[in-house]
Amino acid sequence: MPVIISMLRGVNLGPHHRIKMDALRALYESLGFTDVQTYVQSGNVIFRTNSRDLAAVAAQIENAVERKFGFRADVVVRTTAELRKAVERNPFAARRDLEPNKFLVTFLAGEPDPEGRKKLLQMKTDPEELRIEGREIYIYFTNGMARPKLSWTAAAKMLKSAGTGRNWNTVGALLEMAENLERRA
Repeated sequence: MPVIISMLRGVNLGPHHRIKMDALRALYESLGFTDVQTYVQSGNVIFRTNSRDLAAVAAQIENAVERKFGFRADVVVRTTAELRKAVERNPFAARRDLEPNKFLVTFLAGEPDPEGRKKLLQMKTDPEELRIEGREIYIYFTNGMARPKLSWTAAAKMLKSAGTGRNWNTVGALLEMAENLERRA
């Protein structure tokens, strides 16, 4: 049974869209997912499912969250292998000065629109550094993430895909949890 990593967008940021992780785990279990684990309070869930249709899994979770918690959250899913490849494709891997808390990976729900991708890559984002590899956007915020020059809302519209960001420390922790769960097969 494959291990899936799901990331909910906009959960537990500020006073809105609050979900306790034990309630989220229970929701996933009610959907028939097994070995459900959460990581931190921002809607990261690792689980097993028999389904091979990840788009249907994401839609199932989105619908269940809306029914149970009263709001719709975009859900982005990756298999362990896909998350591992995203880590391996890190375009900043050779950098020695990289601070993981200033490095964000935005996981897109679908393939980025080719024209939007081109426009986004042509934008002046200095001092932020932006790369797109597959369905991931890698952004290094040299001055931190508090006041970014790049607007995620504008980027998502250009790319015509929902997405959600996780800092590099979280990406590594999610991969480690997924790999540990896979080894328990």
